[in-house]
Parts: sequence; structure tokens; C-alpha cells
Amino acid sequence: MEHSEKAIEIIDLRLSYGVKEVIHGLTFDIYRHEIFGIIGPAQSGKTSLLRCLNRTIDFESSATVSGTIRVDGSDIRRTKDIYALRRKIGMVAPLPVGLPLSIYDNVAFAPRSSGLTKKADLDSIVERCLKQAALWEEVKDRLHTLGTALSGGQQQRLTIARALSHQPRILCLDEFSIAIDPVTTMRIEDVLKELRKEITIILVTNLTQQARRLADRTMFLWNGDCVELDSTEIIFSDRPANSKTYEYVNGIFG
Repeated sequence: MEHSEKAIEIIDLRLSYGVKEVIHGLTFDIYRHEIFGIIGPAQSGKTSLLRCLNRTIDFESSATVSGTIRVDGSDIRRTKDIYALRRKIGMVAPLPVGLPLSIYDNVAFAPRSSGLTKKADLDSIVERCLKQAALWEEVKDRLHTLGTALSGGQQQRLTIARALSHQPRILCLDEFSIAIDPVTTMRIEDVLKELRKEITIILVTNLTQQARRLADRTMFLWNGDCVELDSTEIIFSDRPANSKTYEYVNGIFG
């Protein structure tokens, strides 16, 4: 799949917690409408990298970030409207985080917070997002029941629907399938393949085969360094550029 227009540009990104540097001068681009996979062992900096992208890293008092991150050409470290940035970059956590609200209100929460009050508009957004998250058919007759009463897999899809209600341009998924069954995981993977027609997706996963199934390009991150970044086909081939990549994706270490 060919890409040319950059959604994100990262130049010499460094992140430290106190005196310990955990991301070491990363430079790479992410293109529009691609699924960009990030793989690597635990403690490699994958989640921290995502948190730099939507500036939730700002909540860490010990964190120091340097370098440049541009989203749609604008340096996010200079932006004054952090909330607008976080609406642009949706985030789905490893475990479903449902608000103690109805299914409907979970999805409508962000649009309402942005000032949307017309019921017909909210109804349309809720239906669209639940359909995009492959949840609509399962919940359309019980939208006003508690979202937290859904199964784990349904709650994770509700989390995706809620993230989509912001109408993000970029969706970051951090180990989205860690707590859900394989059948639900495959359903969400099918959703992501459809969503990439509309948005850019960044997929952090410890499941190397998930990256192989979904990602257009994959970055192997290890101890805060980019070991290799290439098309997923090459990363998972018999001859990636770096032998450590071959060893990791084939389960020899990690």
C-alpha cells in the first residue's frame, strides 16, 4: 500500500523519567490512512511513545520530553489547545475503561462536552460510532443500560466507539486485545481494517502476529531504540535488516 502524505512527523524524540532516558532519539514518520504497528518487549517505551503523541505524558511530573512531534504539520509541543489535540488523537487503553454511564451516554459524552445538545445529532453520532466499533447490533435495543454491565469484549468495543466519537484523525491502540477473547479480537481487527479508510491507526501490540495481520509498516522498538522500521512484509520475512528483528518476531527472545 503506497503512502505519501504524513500524518505524524517525529524528529529526535527523547523521553526521560527523572535521570533515566527511556526513548533515545527516535526519528520516523507515520502516513495518513496506514496502520502503523509498534512491536517490542515489555519496557521498550511503546506506551510512553503513545503518551508523547497526545501529551498525556504531561501528567507525569518526572517526565522530560525533547525533540519534535508534528501532527498535521503543527508542532504539538507548542500547541496551546491540548484538548483539541487529544480530540484529534484518540486513545484506547489495554483494559476497557467504561464510564459509569449508559451505553448511549458513554458515546455521547464527548460530543456533549463539546457543546452538542441536539438529540437527533447525538443519536446519529452514537449509532455511527457503535456501528464503526461493530457493537451496534448487539446493543441497539438496550442503549440506556449501563455500559459497565457489558462483557469485557463489548466494553472494549464501547471504548473504541467512545474514542471515535471525538472524530479523531488518528487512533492509538495500546494492547487493545490484552483482556479479550480471540473471537472478539478478530472482530475488532476487522473493524480496524475498515477504519483505516477514514483515519490513521497506530497499533502497539505484544502479539507479533497481530501486527503481521494488520500493519502496513511495523517498527521494532527495543529499550527505547528503533531497531528496525520497514514494511510489515519485510519485518516478518526471513531476512529483515537486523538479526534482532528476526529473533524477536520468531520468538527467540522477548
